[in-house]
Amino acid sequence: MFVEGDHRASFERGTTTFPVHDPATGEVLAHVVDQSPADAVRALDTAVAAADAWAATPSRARGEILRRAFDLLVQRREEFALLMTREMGKPLAEARGEVAYGGEFLRWFAEEAVRIDGRYGPNPEGTGTMIVTHRPVGPCYLVTPWNFPLAMATRKIAPALAAGCTVVVKPAELTPLTTIAFVELLREAGLPDGVVTVLTTTDARGVTGPLLADPRLRKLSFTGSTAVGKALMAQSAENVLRTSMELGGNAPFVVMADADLDAAVDGAMLAKFRNTGQACTAANRLLVHESVADEFVRRLADRVRALVVGAGTDDGVTIGPLIDDRAVESCAAFVDDAVARGARVVVGGGPLGGPGSFFAPTVLSDVPRDAALMHDEIFGPVAPVTTFVDEDDAVRLANDTPYGLVAYLYTTDLARGHRLLGRLRVGMLGVNTGLVSNAAAPFGGVGQSGIGREGGREGIHEYLDTTYALVPNG
Repeated sequence: MFVEGDHRASFERGTTTFPVHDPATGEVLAHVVDQSPADAVRALDTAVAAADAWAATPSRARGEILRRAFDLLVQRREEFALLMTREMGKPLAEARGEVAYGGEFLRWFAEEAVRIDGRYGPNPEGTGTMIVTHRPVGPCYLVTPWNFPLAMATRKIAPALAAGCTVVVKPAELTPLTTIAFVELLREAGLPDGVVTVLTTTDARGVTGPLLADPRLRKLSFTGSTAVGKALMAQSAENVLRTSMELGGNAPFVVMADADLDAAVDGAMLAKFRNTGQACTAANRLLVHESVADEFVRRLADRVRALVVGAGTDDGVTIGPLIDDRAVESCAAFVDDAVARGARVVVGGGPLGGPGSFFAPTVLSDVPRDAALMHDEIFGPVAPVTTFVDEDDAVRLANDTPYGLVAYLYTTDLARGHRLLGRLRVGMLGVNTGLVSNAAAPFGGVGQSGIGREGGREGIHEYLDTTYALVPNG
């Protein structure tokens, strides 16, 4: 396995390793070095040593490396797709889609690298000239999740490199192989040694603590649970680190009475069952107007019955395994709680048994508003449907959460769409679409869904400090 710098040597000396499993079979795919807190500090040493030279590298040169990485990733699409399917479980067709999506962050920030601008002009008093410039924040610690192992790595690493920052990246313990392969690809694209270091470990808390306590680290970007994000923000306060947090979601999927139901069901299938429901943007609560709820549930259930469950590498599979058995147990607990409170299982409803961590794609109707899955993130292929009576009720129900990452709205009333854009408390809104993610758009939420934005023109500024100078007249 590829591990940057000194870590490769320690791996060759026989340092402790941990296994990476295929969630569809339980098979061990590889063993990866289990790095220690001391290794984490050495990784930061590497990033600090490379920081000045990388920051001084012309933006065009940084962008060209990212563009070469994009081209290499396109050439190796099948290799990366298969690797993700094996270590994470998503169907191969979806893994190919992730390669395309993840690659767009390389292409986008290759272009943004040369567009870091500033301002120059007189102050309002006319007594001098203001000069505003931007420069790299410095060494960054990037923590990525297991559910999109390539896209989450490119979404963080690409803007950091474009801005001129060096990086220590810690992939999830469950899916480190894609990140290792991607960083090797960056090296082949011409990235200098030490600019990106991979930190693989089973001791996330142990390796993270020393990094956040080290004053040389200047930026933390984390994607994961809200509980962990809060703890990291508290630790980051000691050194006043720049932080970006992409945390939990509880996305409402609102279907108004005037919605095109065929389009709404198409959107629900995409928003709920993509990645086997294991996405922070997944539709967590399907809120349907009472006048069309029965028909919506019938159509949705027909589509869900047609899904094919199995190993992501098998032909025709549309729903892969969950990441591990704990995820299966969590989905089962959500369903059991909802049923105990009066919900009705229309399709699915339980685990499918081994080998592998499979849960049946599930549709629940008549879900009461106090069910646990109406308030907590499901992260699995369970679609709970509840009803509302009018627009105000829909807004109250949609906003009844401390989270605010994304919402989905289906309506044929353009005025309503514009109105609800201002009423739904979220960072992103899909109007008559079940997919909002795009490398050119700012991805992020409000409330306990996090702070900061990834992607778009906003994404690179998460890795830049602003400097202002005043030059007096005369």
